[in-house]
Amino acid sequence: MANITAADVNKLRTATGAGMMDCKKALVEAEGDFDKAIEILRKKGQKVAANRSDRESTEGAAIAVINADNTAGVAITLNCETDFVGKNESFVKLATDLANQALNFATKEELLASDFNGITVAEKLIEQTGVIGEKIEIGAFERLEGAFVGSYVHAGKIATLVSLSANVEGAEEAAKNVAMQAAAMNPIALNEAGVDAAIIEKEIEIAKEQLRAEGKPEAMLDNISKGKIQRFYKDNTLVNQDYIKDGSMSVAAYIKSVDGNLTITGFQRVALG
Repeated sequence: MANITAADVNKLRTATGAGMMDCKKALVEAEGDFDKAIEILRKKGQKVAANRSDRESTEGAAIAVINADNTAGVAITLNCETDFVGKNESFVKLATDLANQALNFATKEELLASDFNGITVAEKLIEQTGVIGEKIEIGAFERLEGAFVGSYVHAGKIATLVSLSANVEGAEEAAKNVAMQAAAMNPIALNEAGVDAAIIEKEIEIAKEQLRAEGKPEAMLDNISKGKIQRFYKDNTLVNQDYIKDGSMSVAAYIKSVDGNLTITGFQRVALG
């Protein structure tokens, strides 16, 4: 039987994040073989992942990361089952590390297949499922590029990205303020053009039914429902919403107040739950 020292156990714990007793058991089973012990722990993670595959993972951490020149950003959620785990320092660090790695990729699938300290990200998530005992997975993955990209994260639960048409003086604060708007107001699109036609058709029909119930004549329905659609755009598209820090202006008007030629070119929002 191999002589398992406290230093051996600590080395394995540092490498995998697994608990002290799990590390000791793995080393005993592996007869002191470090690599074999890591494989044993990973197989344990695979078993836990299989057993918990049908669990809901609606807690976790939402992270936004921007590259050095503010021309690209990613927002991801690393999901788990309980708020307790989601607030754990090592879990949040893992989420942040994965978000930083995500900057190099266009899709979640590319990220999952990428190398993370000698194993793939997908394998790392399975490993951590075994360590933590909860289903761990990357939920949302959104990437945004532009002349200037900023971000905002609300309480670790919502992460937003906003792109502007130019890197002008005040762009950083403006992008953060608009990203905060997107986090708080959850717009469905950037502007009117981004709203799906099927949604508008449904809203028009709902408006007409409400007007009929109020006794409005059929001849008036089209004109009145058009007004209601304009209200829908105002409430649900980012540039048309009232700016949360100054309700006297729209978000588009706020951006123009920063620079007359500045526009919002895109946004992304990810959230837990």
